[in-house]
Order: sequence, then C-alpha cells, then structure tokens
Amino acid sequence: MTLRDELATLDFCYVTTTGRTSGKPHRIEIWFAADAERDTIYMMSGGRDRADWVRNLVAAPRCTVEIGDTTFVGYARVIEGTSEDEHARTIVHDKYAHGDDLASWRASALPIAIDLSPAG
Repeated sequence: MTLRDELATLDFCYVTTTGRTSGKPHRIEIWFAADAERDTIYMMSGGRDRADWVRNLVAAPRCTVEIGDTTFVGYARVIEGTSEDEHARTIVHDKYAHGDDLASWRASALPIAIDLSPAG
C-alpha cells in the first residue's frame, strides 16, 4: 500500500483516537505530510504532549486516519529525538509554510508519526 499522490497533497486529514479516560472516539482535523515510501504520515503538535490527541495516542497508539475518501488504520509514535525527527519537521513545515513564518512552530512542536495500513 502506498499513499496515492492525490492523497498526499490534501491539506488535512482526520485522526480518530481512543480517549485515554473515556474510551470514546475522539476525532481531530490536522495538518499532515506524507512519506509514501514509508506509508507513514507526520504531524506536529503545537501543544506538544499536553494536547489531548497526543496523550490519547501515547496511551493507545492504534487510531484511524481519514485522508480524502480513504481510511487507514494507524499506529502512532512520538518521534522527537529519533532519526525521523528532522525529516518530519522538514516535510510538514515545507508543505504549509508558503511564505508564512512557521519556523518557531517547526522548532518547538512535537513530531508524531503514524504508520498506516489499509482499513478493513
């Protein structure tokens, strides 16, 4: 499975986590960048590990990811300080910067990777 080019160019995806306390689905809309060679998407949390969606993913890494009309099963990882950290920061920043100053966000946000598999 690879991320089709048209999916990778979309502006946002929806990630549904499992609430760490409630056990209920929690869905967010978020910017992402795809690495089709790895079947992985990367996101940046400006709220770092204080963000509910990040806390949910740390407690229960399995999630669903909707990109366009395609749904994937995902497994999330915090990747700060790993070999993927700089790659994630670069591709997410470069996808959205377009003249905006996102350098501070790029440097301070917490990078998250979600490895994708086809749903079903």
